[in-house]
Amino acid sequence: MRDEIIDVISSAQSDDDTRVILVTGQGKAFCAGADLGLSDPEPRGFADALGGYDGTELSVPADHAGMVTLQAMRSTKPLVAAVNGAAVGVGCTMLLPFDFVLASEAARFQFVFTRLGIVPEGCSTFFLPRLVGMRTALDWLVSGRSVDAAEALQKGLVNRVCTPDSLLSEATAFAANLAGTTSPVAVALTRQMLWATAGGAADAREAHHIESKNLCHLMLRGDAGEGVSSLLAKRPPAFPMRVSADMPPWHEHTALSIEHVPRVEADQRRVGPTG
Repeated sequence: MRDEIIDVISSAQSDDDTRVILVTGQGKAFCAGADLGLSDPEPRGFADALGGYDGTELSVPADHAGMVTLQAMRSTKPLVAAVNGAAVGVGCTMLLPFDFVLASEAARFQFVFTRLGIVPEGCSTFFLPRLVGMRTALDWLVSGRSVDAAEALQKGLVNRVCTPDSLLSEATAFAANLAGTTSPVAVALTRQMLWATAGGAADAREAHHIESKNLCHLMLRGDAGEGVSSLLAKRPPAFPMRVSADMPPWHEHTALSIEHVPRVEADQRRVGPTG
C-alpha cells in the first residue's frame, strides 16, 4: 500500500489532467492499520526493514507511514479522503496531510500505537497537533482510544460526516466541484504556503526522523511483541519495559530541556533595576 499511494501521488504531479486525488477504502474498513509482521515466522513490512538496523542512528530505516505522509504533504494536487469505516494506525496518520476528509457515520479513528507498545508514526506528532490542537492530540495519541465520526468532526479531524450510502457520491461530487471551480496552480501554491507556514518540510522531516528511531527501538523489544500478542489473544497487555531502564540511547538528546531562572534573578527582573 505504501508504494501504491506514493506512486499515485507522484504520477499525478506531472499529469495536468489529474486535478484531485480521491482515496477511499474497500469493504467495511477504510484501513485497519499496517501489519507489523511481528507475529510471523518471516518478518514483513517495517519489521522486515529492521533487518539492517544495528542499534545506531545511521542504520535506522525510514518509517513507511512517514514516507506516505511526507509525499502527501508535498503533493501539488489536493487530496480528498472518503473514510468508509475503521481507520486505525496508518489508516489515521495517512489522512493528516489530506486537504479534505469526509467520513461515514460508521467510521471510527484510532491512533492505536501506545496500546501496541510502539510510538506514533506517519509524522503524526507533527501533523495532528496542528489540526486538532495539542490537548486533543495528547488525548488521542497517548490513550490510543477509539474516536467516532462525530467527535472527529467536532475536533477538526474530518470536514464532513455523511451517511454510509451517500459517502462516496458526496466525496466524488465534492472533488468534481473542487476541480471545476479552482485554479490548479493557485491550489498547488496555496497547499505549499500553508504547510510552509505551519512548520514546513523541515519540521515534518524531523518528526519523521524521531518517530523512525523510536519505532526501531521499540519494535525490537518486548513491549511491541507483547502489544501484538495481547491484541491477538484479546487480553490486557503486560508490557515488560520500564522507563528507568529501557529508554533509547538518544532519549537525552530529544527530551525537552527546561531552563530554571534563579529566584533572586527572577525577583530582580520583576522589580526592575535599582539606584
